[in-house]
Amino acid sequence: MPRPQSKQELIDIIHKERTKLDRALEALSEQQKCQGGACGDWSVKDILAHLVDWERRCLRWYRAGLRGEAPKTPDANFNWRELPALNHMIYETYRDWPLADVEQAYQMSFEETLRVLDHITEDELFTPNAYPWTGNSLLRDYLNSSTASHYRWASKLIRKFAKDQKSFVQNH
Repeated sequence: MPRPQSKQELIDIIHKERTKLDRALEALSEQQKCQGGACGDWSVKDILAHLVDWERRCLRWYRAGLRGEAPKTPDANFNWRELPALNHMIYETYRDWPLADVEQAYQMSFEETLRVLDHITEDELFTPNAYPWTGNSLLRDYLNSSTASHYRWASKLIRKFAKDQKSFVQNH
């Protein structure tokens, strides 16, 4: 998938992928959203909590950059080669949250991300080293990864899970 080449393209792809994800979610009951097996042992609720954490994480990095800070990415206790361990920590953090709380956080973090993105300039998005924490990478890539790319990943998993659920019900 080509990377967005403007702020508007980034916003458009975020909305497009989020809409696909929301449609995939509509096919599931609350019970199905809490059932494991959507991504290994994870439930759909766990996937949504994962998305929330990564959106919030990216916004924290951005806000730290605005203050002139250089936060350690992806986390103070993990490097990029340790993503499986970080993602497991994220799972452990949210796994006992009620579905309603996760769904509320899912909506709120999305809205907050869009509000923040509304104030980010094209230069901030497309200039390497715009902030100490981005290094030679672009802010666009971090935002795209924590939103549109993650939504695409999640919607594929959730559509497959929904299909498998429907097939299971039909065969039993």
